[in-house]
Amino acid sequence: MNKLLKSYFYWTYPRGNVHYDVLVTLILLFIFVTPHLWDFGDKPSRAAGPSHPIQVIGDGGRGIIVTVAASDVNVPPSASVSDVRKVLRKAIEPVTGDAVSVIRWETAPDVQGNTVWKIWARR
Repeated sequence: MNKLLKSYFYWTYPRGNVHYDVLVTLILLFIFVTPHLWDFGDKPSRAAGPSHPIQVIGDGGRGIIVTVAASDVNVPPSASVSDVRKVLRKAIEPVTGDAVSVIRWETAPDVQGNTVWKIWARR
């Protein structure tokens, strides 16, 4: 029995052998059955994404600059600075992930004349 297990572990059987077929079958079963048995928690986000493209560019090693259409960001007129920061962070989360902090922001017109938020962020 010990010799059999050792030969399976070191894969000493030639192709076409019954033991070779058993090994391949066990590997394929592991590959295709394991995802159904274990929940890895990798589910897509339920949050609706932005309706316009988001542009991300580097900020010379200091972080990133994210450009988001103003129509995709719902900032109340009477929002405090911390509320604006939270809303903008939530708006850029689909492309930056949740491990980012918003440093500063401003509104500006884009090439077509639409208002966009320019958001400076760091990881």
